[in-house]
This record gives sequence, C-alpha cells and structure tokens, in this order.
Amino acid sequence: MREALQRSTNSTGTCCDITGYAEEQEKLIGGQAVRPDIIVSDETVEDPSVFALEKHLEDFLVANWQYTDLGKSYDIYSEDGEVKGQQCPSDTGPIDILAVSKDQKEILIIELKRGRASDVVVGQIQRYMGYAMEELAEPHQTVRGVIIALENDLKLRRALRAATNIDFYRYQVSFRLLKDS
Repeated sequence: MREALQRSTNSTGTCCDITGYAEEQEKLIGGQAVRPDIIVSDETVEDPSVFALEKHLEDFLVANWQYTDLGKSYDIYSEDGEVKGQQCPSDTGPIDILAVSKDQKEILIIELKRGRASDVVVGQIQRYMGYAMEELAEPHQTVRGVIIALENDLKLRRALRAATNIDFYRYQVSFRLLKDS
C-alpha cells in the first residue's frame, strides 16, 4: 500500500474513509503491484521515477569513483575530507557532480541522465560551467563538462560538435550472480 492509504487505515476502532483509494484497492486485491508515489517539488522534473533512478546512478558513480576512468584524473570536490561535490549548489541549480583534476588545473562539471540524453542537456551543463567559470575557478583553472547517459541522440551529437569543452560518456550497467560453493 502507498503511505497515504496506510495512514488512512492505521488506528484500531477508527472509522476510515478509503473511498478515494478505490483504484489502488482493486490493484491490491487483484495481486497487482502498486508503485509508491514519488513526490518531487522541483517543477523541472518531468518524470519523478526517472529522477529517482538518476539519483541512484549518481550515488553509485560517487561511491565507485576511484574505479572509473574519470576517477583516474579527477577527484570529487571535497572540503576538509568531506565530499561536497555531489549535488553541489549553484545559482543555476544543483550540479550533479563537481570534480577537480588531480593537478588542480581543471574543474569538471558532470551532468547525469538516466536514459537517453538530448541536446537540452548541453544548455544545462553550459549554465553550470558558466557558474563554475565565474564563481569557482581560480585564474589558472579551466572548466570542462561531461555528460553521462545511457545513450544519446542525433540532436545531442550535433550540439556537442560545437561544444568542444564538453565530452559525452555512455554508462553500461552489468549485473552478475556468482554462486558460492
């Protein structure tokens, strides 16, 4: 049951009005799974379930940073040993991952997309890069961008041809079961 339906039925001896949950009740009775509501207050999020999956991707990437190609050249931004580069706030929205090259000469802005990325993400990452250029970069530092998504499309490939300081990486998810003997 979704949390709202659970709350409406939680006290013994209490009369409850659960008529507003008829569709959910029918699914439960019929043995169908009921997906919990994902509530998002950010009006730019079109599909909250995609947003939630993107957050899992981000957490996984941060937790396994040292095993990635980017982790060989960059460190996720931190202050006093505490990671600050995940969902780093900016005046144009939160930066998914903010990293700094190991030689401190380059700031890297990483934008994650759970599925297919389109050309809209180029404008988004350029806003974050502009913020980094004006607010974060030291005079000796350059700013680059990386878009990470499952796949791209023609519009994105065309936009990236003109944005030479932004790279595109595809991610691949693998899952294996290993039997213990």
